[in-house]
Amino acid sequence: MDLEARSLQPNVKAVLLAKLREYKSDLNNLKSEVKRIASGNLNAAARDELLESGMADTLTASADQRSRLMMTTERLNQSGDRIKDSRRTMLETEELGVSILQDLHSQRQALLHANNTLHGVDDNIGKSKKILTAISRRMSRNKWIIGTIIAVLIIAIALVLYFKLAK
Repeated sequence: MDLEARSLQPNVKAVLLAKLREYKSDLNNLKSEVKRIASGNLNAAARDELLESGMADTLTASADQRSRLMMTTERLNQSGDRIKDSRRTMLETEELGVSILQDLHSQRQALLHANNTLHGVDDNIGKSKKILTAISRRMSRNKWIIGTIIAVLIIAIALVLYFKLAK
């Protein structure tokens, strides 16, 4: 009982240790009275008186022990209820954690899909840039060719007119 009382909370511990000391002193008193009785120094009347007072102390001690036992049982039940509540809270927290992890996994998959799509779009933009650059170069080259053809035709028309008029 001493070890159990020392392991409790400080406010309960002091009360229980005081009761324990009281019980120990009562036990020592009873032991000393038993030794005196066993030694045979007392007469029969004193012995009967001692036994009757011992019975009264026994009934009081029994009632006190019963009340302490009930109090301890109640505390044990409360602790059990707290453990059940803690377990329920732990299970709810675990379910919440699993739900969060599932949400994070689905979000990760969505981000990976968006990343792959973005890389595909980037590749397509690169290809279209090359195509537009090639088209721009062809357009520029075609303009120069058409300009050259027009210049050659104008020079040819001018030469033909010059020779026809000069004749």
